[in-house]
Parts: sequence; structure tokens; C-alpha cells
Amino acid sequence: MAFTRKRQREQQLQLYSKERFSLLLLNLEEYYFEQHTAFHVQHQGSQEERKIRGSLKICSKSVIFEPDAISQPILKIPLRDCLKIGKHGENGANKHFAKAKSWGISLIFSQIYFIKEHNIVAPYKIERGKMEYVFELEVSGKVEDVVETLLQLHRASCLDKLGDQMAMITAILQSRLARTSFDKNRFQSVSEKLHMECKAEMVTPLVTNPGHVCITDTSLYFQPLNGYPKPVVQITLQDVRRIYKRRHGLMPLGLEVFCTDDDLCSDIYLKFYEPQDRDDLYFYIATYLEHHAAEHTAESYMLQWQRGHLSNYQYLLHLNNLADRSCNDLSQYPVFPWIISDYSSPELDLSNPATFRDLSKPVGALNAERLERLLTRYQEMPEPRFMYGSHYSSPGYVLFYLVRIAPEYMLCLQNGRFDNADRMFNSIAETWKNCLDGATDFKELIPEFYDEDVSFLVNSLKLDLGKRQGGQMVDDVELPAWASSPQDFLQKNKDALESGYVSEHLHEWIDLIFGYKQKGSEAIGAHNVFHPLTYEGGVDLNSIEDPDEKVAMLTQILEFGQTPKQLFVTPHPRRITPKFKSLSQASSYNASLTDSPVSPGEESFEDLTEESRTLAWSNIAKLQLHEQYKIHKEAVTGIAVSCNGSSVFTTSQDSTLKMFSKESKMLQRSISFSNMALSSCLLLPGDTTVISSSWDNNVYFYSIAFGRRQDTLMGHDDAVSKICWHNDRLYSGSWDSTVKVWSGVPAEMPGTKRHQFDLLAELEHDVSVNTINLNAVSTLLVSGTKEGMVNIWDLTTATLLHQTSCHSGTVCDAAFSPDSRHILSTGVDGCLNVIDVQTGMLISSMASEEPQRCFVWDGNSVLSGSRSGELLVWDLLGAKVSERIQGHTGAVTCIWMNEQCSSIITGGEDRQIMFWKLQY
Repeated sequence: MAFTRKRQREQQLQLYSKERFSLLLLNLEEYYFEQHTAFHVQHQGSQEERKIRGSLKICSKSVIFEPDAISQPILKIPLRDCLKIGKHGENGANKHFAKAKSWGISLIFSQIYFIKEHNIVAPYKIERGKMEYVFELEVSGKVEDVVETLLQLHRASCLDKLGDQMAMITAILQSRLARTSFDKNRFQSVSEKLHMECKAEMVTPLVTNPGHVCITDTSLYFQPLNGYPKPVVQITLQDVRRIYKRRHGLMPLGLEVFCTDDDLCSDIYLKFYEPQDRDDLYFYIATYLEHHAAEHTAESYMLQWQRGHLSNYQYLLHLNNLADRSCNDLSQYPVFPWIISDYSSPELDLSNPATFRDLSKPVGALNAERLERLLTRYQEMPEPRFMYGSHYSSPGYVLFYLVRIAPEYMLCLQNGRFDNADRMFNSIAETWKNCLDGATDFKELIPEFYDEDVSFLVNSLKLDLGKRQGGQMVDDVELPAWASSPQDFLQKNKDALESGYVSEHLHEWIDLIFGYKQKGSEAIGAHNVFHPLTYEGGVDLNSIEDPDEKVAMLTQILEFGQTPKQLFVTPHPRRITPKFKSLSQASSYNASLTDSPVSPGEESFEDLTEESRTLAWSNIAKLQLHEQYKIHKEAVTGIAVSCNGSSVFTTSQDSTLKMFSKESKMLQRSISFSNMALSSCLLLPGDTTVISSSWDNNVYFYSIAFGRRQDTLMGHDDAVSKICWHNDRLYSGSWDSTVKVWSGVPAEMPGTKRHQFDLLAELEHDVSVNTINLNAVSTLLVSGTKEGMVNIWDLTTATLLHQTSCHSGTVCDAAFSPDSRHILSTGVDGCLNVIDVQTGMLISSMASEEPQRCFVWDGNSVLSGSRSGELLVWDLLGAKVSERIQGHTGAVTCIWMNEQCSSIITGGEDRQIMFWKLQY
């Protein structure tokens, strides 16, 4: 659980400091400056005088005294409530005390807070009335400096305007930071080289701690100005796995560093005073990481999720991270959806769709009657209009759920008080009902509801959270009848989140929270419009000149909550799930997506082949060159292999079709149809006829048995670039900007009768078509053009489904994944792009150092042929090249792989064909 891990780390740091004090005792936007060993003098000057030893903390808005004895309460005196601050014993006051030459600090005030008496977390006790407290410093020589500091901070606290208060306190802070620097003696090694040093604040939930950031060639350091909770925080760069730029207070000042791949809880969150400092530090660490860790984008995570390599829970965590959500920032805490809508049944039926919340609607739109009232108000509202007066995620909502494990955070947020007992998080069912019916309650959930730690549901700290109107004390959270225990409740929540129904509909909720329905007309149509101040870019704080207005605006935004950064601007693709087979499909296009050669979960005679494919692709990096032959005079353009693997047919720009015997290692035939280059070839079923496409606008049919040209299809007005065949249909792509579909009735006796060709469809393009490919069942066709466009066609209706501009030049190759869900394309721009077939959305893009001219892939891994002649193995999910294999001396121009994926043949500009084998 993110928050629990965060608290555990903070408690470990507090063990280091051996203090009850924490920054949560400060007010919001307050700083802790310094501490002094001191004695609180009680009944001073009388026989009952006693001195309580402890630590005096000087903060920007208060004075805090933490006694060493935990039975004594921590004292907090707000500076704004101080009537007089000075040295005790001045002006003849308390002569007995003065004679002792042990000057103290006198605070006369009207209000004081008593906190954590006997170390029990409870609402603060307040005492009002004129009082004087005296504190004697262990180092008496510091009294004058401390008094001067307190007087200066007191003047700031007593200014009328909040903006003026903040300006003066900020000036005091910056002056202190300017007079100090990072202590280089804290370096782990004397050989470390300093790269940069700047001022920053370490961010933890609700509080920030100022200090100095320092980065060397091996480590990142943060040294708090006050030395709390430890003298220095050090992170080894070698341990860093991820870094993210963050918005903090709506400003581009945050940087979060993670030393884990999947944890939502970071190792340090820094807020800088200047965006340039943040960017410089980010650039240095990112440059270091380029050689140590892969960078992940929303699109790369989407691809992993779609293909089942990430759970729904993991995917939502990654999206939250990328959208600036952090467990260090309660105004931008990770947001998760309500999934279950049934909290009254004795048993939870996850096979019933009625059990689940409608994920296509925001919480505020789930109740039609309430939505109607909200829309009426929205229509009558002046600009800027919004539908919901509160957000789905805010610091108050986060701590509403977490009060049982984070009571000090709630006390900090609510000025030392818990919420009213009847408004507490008392019951799952009550909370859900209020989110459905409440006039201002539209909150979603947090990750903890789908994790394993039950502590936020159980009052294990035995906190006194108050008594409800019915007389019962607030204790553990009341669970639904279908949950036998907190553990069972979380397990069923996790099961629901990973269920088939949610997997099929989660993309709809992502559209609302992170996607294209977050803003604009789509948001209005989805009834998903919140206050303008909650959106990124909704207000420019730098443009607000009035400091009071700026402080008030920032406070309002931070308390109200913030909408995540928008990650997607087009509809999010749905997940690939086995249950798709049972869904009703309205169109032939959708039907084609679900028809795969082997449906998930079904037994098939192809199982053995599938196992061999999986084994082969898991070992694809172990590819080794077996044989190579130079059989052409120009670049090889196409490869086809007979079913038994004995004969290899190749085409070339030298205008020849050649037949090579793998057994005798001899060239058996060389055929020339014209003096123009041949661009591709394929074998018809039965291995009796080979077809070649030519730059002379024709397609040639060659009878292997009779050793002669059997037929010529003169079907285009420019070069034919690529051909495909399936179920007696020929598909030809051409530079004449068309793809044509032909019926090709085979001859009754091969070589004795010409083919009959009928043009069934013509798929028109705006520019030359450079490559085409079919999906596994030939219901879809992808075409790539010379201007970088990838087109997806429904062959059952001959209509264009999607057109995606994803390359800045010619598309070299494009092919469907085995399950027809995705298309991979490569271009002369060096990019490898993954496109979602259902939406036409570009979901992943990787750049290579040079164009990848051809490839084969299994949906997760890619084997590509580069312009330099290397074969590259790509891990699409990890977004990286996992292996480079030396091959041709010129560009790899074509690649063939057998059905078992165990044998590979490549052709190149060096006129060679190379035979490769996998070494298991």
C-alpha cells in the first residue's frame, strides 16, 4: 500500500531522530527552521519551580516545545497569538532569575495547543487566556539570536494580508538558505565530482522541508536546512530506476525519483525554486539513466496492458504516475475507480454485469436524478461553468479513507481536529450510497482499496475518533455482507478489478480521467466537467500580481484537488481479453478482430506449433548464421519457401526470379520476365506456382512443374510494390496509389490453363503504396505509403477503417500481430510504431539509429533488418533493443520466417541470402 509504505519510511527516519515531533505538527505552508536544547521553566521563582528538559523548535508560524519525557505533552504556541516576546529578566523582571545569569526566553500569549500527551495521537487540546511561558536555553549565549528571530517571524505572522505574510517568511527562508551551502563532508567518497548544487525543498504529504540539493557523478543528495529528520538524504544514481517531472502547486517545479520499477512510493520528491534548476537536475539524471534504465511512456504501458503483461491494477498505477499523481502530494494522490456497485447482497457475483459500476460515466453521472439537477444548474450558471462543485480526488477525500493509519495527517489538515464522527469513513456501503446520492460527493477511490494491506480499514491504533449520533463509537470500517473479513474484502475488490467485465470496460474510465473525455466538448458530452481551476493550465499563477489573491488561489486549488495531467487525446483502446469471443459484434470489422486461428483457452492441433513459436521467440536473440550464398546481381527483394523447406525462391532488382535448392546448396533455376526489377514473390498453396510482382506494372505467374511463365496479370499503371495471397484472392499494392483485390481461380491442371482474374475491389490512396500485408484471417489489410501514412482496410466491405500518419517518410514495412490487435510499421525515419487496430491510435513509438527495412514479429518482440545490415531484436514492452546480430554488408531488404519461427532467411543489398537458425 502506497501510503503505508510512505509512513513506514517516515517512521524509520523518525527512529533515527528519536523524536515525537514531526513536520505534521506545523501548519500548512509552514517551515521548521531550527531547534535548541532548552528547559521549560514551570512555576519559575517559587519553591515549586521545576525545569522540563526538551527541544525548542523555531518555526515560521509557531514555537514548538517537545519535552524529552513522553508523558508530557508537546507545546505549540502560534506566533500570531503572542502578545510579547523577549528575554526573561529584562527591565528588572524576576531579579532572582537574573542574578543566576541564566537568561531565558519569555513568551506571553493568548492561546496554546497541547499535543500527543503520553505520546497518544488525539485531537489537540487548546487552552486560551493570557499566559507566560519561559524557556531557558542550554546554550544561554544563543538567547538574543533566538529572540531576534522570533520577533522577526512574529512581525510576519501579524501582517494583515496573507500574501504579505508569505512574502516576508519566504524572504527569511531564502536569506537562511543563501547563508548556508551543502556540506561536502557528507559525500560518500572523496573522489566524487560535484556536478551542480541548488536550493530546493523535500516534499512529503502536506509539508515541505527546505534545504540544499547536490548531485555528483555517483549520488543525489539532499541536506535539510534544519537537519530533520536526518542530516542528509543520499540516493545512489546506480539505484535510480525512474524519474518524473512534476507539477507542484500548479508550477513546473517538482521532480520525483524512484529506485524501484513498480512501487508507487518514491524515494525522494523535490520541489525547486526555479524551473531551470529542476530541468538541469532532471537532464543530468536522465542522461545517466539512458545507459541504465528504459524510459516508459503511456503508450508503451498501454501496449503491455493490452497484451496482458500488466494487470489492470499495475496499469492504473503507471498511468497515475505519468499523470503527475504522487503519494507525496495529497492534492494529486493516485486515483482509482469504484468498481463494485453491490454492497448489500450476501454473496458477490462477479459474473453478473449488474454487480459492477458503469465505468463509462463519472461518479457524478451515475445517479440520473442527481445528474438532471446538476445539469439544470450547469445550464443556468454563468461562464466559466462546471457540473460538479467538488472534485473526485482531494486531500480531504484521501485522508477520509486513510484516517485510521494517518491520523496525524488528518489533524494537520483540519487544525488539530478529527472530522465529525458521522461524517467519518464508517461504512463501505454508506460511503458508496453517499457518492451516488450526495449533493456534493463525487469521490472515487484510492489504490489502497485494491492492495493487500488492510490497516486503513481497521482501527488498530485504538484512536478515539468520536461517537456517532446513534451512540456507537467510530471503530473499524463496516464491511459489506459479502466480505467475511478486511482481507476478504480487499481480495474480492482485487478480483473485481481484474475481472473480465472490468478488463473490457476499464478503457472507458481511463478516457474520463486520463483521456480524451477529460476536457472540451467530449467532457461536456460525458458529463465530466469540473471547476476550471482543477485542470492543468486552468490558471497561470505567474500572471496574478496580487500576492493575497495568489496565496488564496493556490490554497483553494490545493484543498479542492486537481485533475490528472491528460495522457491521451484519442479514444483509449480496449484490452485484449478472451471474453471478446462471446461479445456480440455489430460489424464485420469487429468480428474480424475476434477471429483468430486459435481462440484463447481452446485446445487445438496447433498447440504444439504455438509452443514451438513461444519457445523460438523467447530465444530469438540466440539467432546464429548457418549458411550464406550470393545468387543475385542486385539487391534481393523477396523470399518464398516451399512447404517442405527444400526450395527457396527469391526475387531481385536484377529482374530475376531464382530457385535455390537448400539440400544440394545449388542454384536450380533463374527466370527473367522482363528487364525491370522484381519487387516481391510468394508461393501458391500446393507449391506448384510462384508469383512475382514487378516494377513493369505486372504480376507474373510461374509454373514450377512445367518450368515456364504460366500467366501475366497486367493490373496496374505503375510499379507493383508488394503482393499477398489468401483463399484464391490476390492482393496487389502499387505505386499507382491503389491496392487491388483480384479473384484468382486456379487452373484445373497446372500449366495447361491460364488463370481467370476478376477485379473485386480497388482501394484508392492519395499517394504511392509501398507495402501491404494481411491479417491472419485475411479480413483486414494494412497498407503503407511513400508519405508515411498507414491505412487499415476492412476487406469484407472494401472500406477504409483508419488512416494514421505516423512516419515522416516512406513506410518500409507494416504487418499485423498474430492476433490482429496491433500493427507494427517501420519507416525511413527510423521509427518503429505500434498502432491499435480497433481505434487506429498510435500507441507506441520507438526510434532506431537507422531505418529498419523489414521485420517479423510476434506481437511482443521484433526481429528487424536494418540499413547497416544488422539484425536487431526489439523488446517492444521494454521499449529497447535487446540484441544486435551482425549480418549483411549492406541493408537487409527482406526477411522470411517459417511457421514454427525456428528458421529464418534474410536477403540484402549485398545480393546475398543468409540462412539463420536458433540455438536453444
